[in-house]
Amino acid sequence: MSKLRSLDELVRVRLRQWPQRPPGISQQRNGTWRWLRGRPGDESVLSHPFLKFPGSTRLKTLPDGLWLNFGGTPAEPFVDIFAIEACSTLSNLLDKRSRFAPSTHSLMAVCPVPWLLAAITPSDPTPRWKATGVLRAMPDMALVLPVRDMRVMYALKAQHYQGFAESQIPHPHEYFVPMERLTQVDAAQDPQLQALVSRASASANFLDPP
Repeated sequence: MSKLRSLDELVRVRLRQWPQRPPGISQQRNGTWRWLRGRPGDESVLSHPFLKFPGSTRLKTLPDGLWLNFGGTPAEPFVDIFAIEACSTLSNLLDKRSRFAPSTHSLMAVCPVPWLLAAITPSDPTPRWKATGVLRAMPDMALVLPVRDMRVMYALKAQHYQGFAESQIPHPHEYFVPMERLTQVDAAQDPQLQALVSRASASANFLDPP
């Protein structure tokens, strides 16, 4: 197994330990946030959520980590996303950043039927489609939603992280962490990582979130 594949596998193993709601993002006061982890998914389910541009049938974006916050109503649903991308090289970072660059048209989140029908977790048998709050009945086709808000956290190797932090300015939706912090054991319990994730939310822009 190459170093790249070993790193990819380590990232997936660590991110599978993260909860359904990104650690550090608190529950909304009115209880309407409906977070679900889309990637990395359960190995027993073959299809997992992915991102694409409207009308695209071939090009898909498959983040290393993807959390979806379902909102709206069955008549007008949407989703906010928190994504994590582990970048082994600078060229890999440039490619992944381009996929999340600001655009004049909405990114779409696609939730395949097998993922929607599966249980949220082994300990919670609730089908995901019920947990979304935007489906009135069991789906027989993929749920495709416009992405209202996106936040992306990039993990960089130490030598790349230092250079980027010294010379580059992130876009407002971007957050950066050293790879070692993301892949450490119990990373989801890291107070500094939680604090960073807590800022990766639109609620962080309000003095007193609703």
